[in-house]
Amino acid sequence: MQVSERMPRDQRLVLIIAILASFVSFLDGTVVNVALPAISEELGGGLVTQQWVVDAYLITLGALILVAGSLSDVFGRLLILRVGLIGFGLTSIAIAVAPDPLFLIIARAAQGIAGALLVPSSLALIMSNFRGAAQGRAIGIWTAATTGAMVVGPVLGGVFVDLLSWRLVFLINVVPIAVTLWLMAVLGHRDHRLAGARVDWIGAVLCTVGLGGIVYALIEQGNFGWSSPAIWGTMTIGVVAFAGFLVRQHLARDPMMPLGLFRVRNFWTGNITTAFVYAALSLNGLVVVVYLQQGAGLPATLAGLASLPVTLLMIALSSRAGDLAGRWGPRVFMTVGPLIMAVGAALLLTVSTDFDYWLQVLPSMIVFGFGLAITVSPLTAAILGAIEPARSGIASAVNNAVARVAGLIAVAALGVIVGGELDLAGFHRAIVVTAVLLAIGGVVSLVGIRNPVPERVE
Repeated sequence: MQVSERMPRDQRLVLIIAILASFVSFLDGTVVNVALPAISEELGGGLVTQQWVVDAYLITLGALILVAGSLSDVFGRLLILRVGLIGFGLTSIAIAVAPDPLFLIIARAAQGIAGALLVPSSLALIMSNFRGAAQGRAIGIWTAATTGAMVVGPVLGGVFVDLLSWRLVFLINVVPIAVTLWLMAVLGHRDHRLAGARVDWIGAVLCTVGLGGIVYALIEQGNFGWSSPAIWGTMTIGVVAFAGFLVRQHLARDPMMPLGLFRVRNFWTGNITTAFVYAALSLNGLVVVVYLQQGAGLPATLAGLASLPVTLLMIALSSRAGDLAGRWGPRVFMTVGPLIMAVGAALLLTVSTDFDYWLQVLPSMIVFGFGLAITVSPLTAAILGAIEPARSGIASAVNNAVARVAGLIAVAALGVIVGGELDLAGFHRAIVVTAVLLAIGGVVSLVGIRNPVPERVE
């Protein structure tokens, strides 16, 4: 990470705190995917356990990440960030000692609650402390630095799984959590609270029940069948509860997801793009690292290293892409980036039973990584830049919720997509779905995103 020498001390500290706090959440996501085969081998449950380990976290994260915006307004961003960091550390320890799948899944759900407090508060700190071109550059630095978790997570996770235990990979984040808490004490900023703000707990319950019912039906349909009341019943409850959540947001005095935000063109269009792109990212990230271990026979370390080119390109180019998007506008980056990613994903269709990483996987990683690098920073800047700074916390929370829920649904639908087993044919089906989702994301940006009018210099 390179922070400009001209950046004031407090801004440097804010940026580092935001990076480290988000790093914890991103690190966990990359570590989990690499560890999934080892987890299911020791604790049992196969693909269903693997899906629940990912989605238990995403259910509470996706539902409560919206509450985090309101909590930040009521109690202050720094306080909520501290609570999230401490909670994340404690639940990481619980996951590391899990004796069975049920305990692990419950601990992952609790970890999602803590994780919901981290990323929105981190981005809100950046949005409230940086303005103009500096804001775009700060978001670019944040994106590049936090994607370092994409390097550290898979590689360290793979090494730990192969040489030590999958349990220890969940303790990797203890150090960044401790450093972040110390830096927050050094910063010494006072929290700002919004007078009269409230937390929409009814909305939180409806959202959690809605997502939980839908995800349960998608994951467990392979065991019970769609005709089972346990499946169509929970799906119905989930859909009705989520519809009730949307109605609640329209009627509530202090909604956790103000629907008025979606009247802003770049905000609603950017969030649609986010949904398609992050659904594809979650699906791709899971099936590639799991198939490389279970299908291609690679050890966890090599499976973790397989996507290293993607991360290196993110680190090298994200800051520059954020800077250029601040000058030229985000539309071209948000259009071209996902389309390039779609091509990169499609290259994985060359993977065959005669596996060759260098010819079948590496070209995909390079193309995919380039597209991702020019997409993420402009996408984030376009969405948050469309909303006034005073509402940046809730705007960030909504955008992150959209991303997490999209990933949640994609992972929950994995069994349907691959036909119940992640063999070569199932892998190819998942790759086709990934490419289609990315292509749709690019087209949505082309049609919907508008570049902001440059400010006139007096």
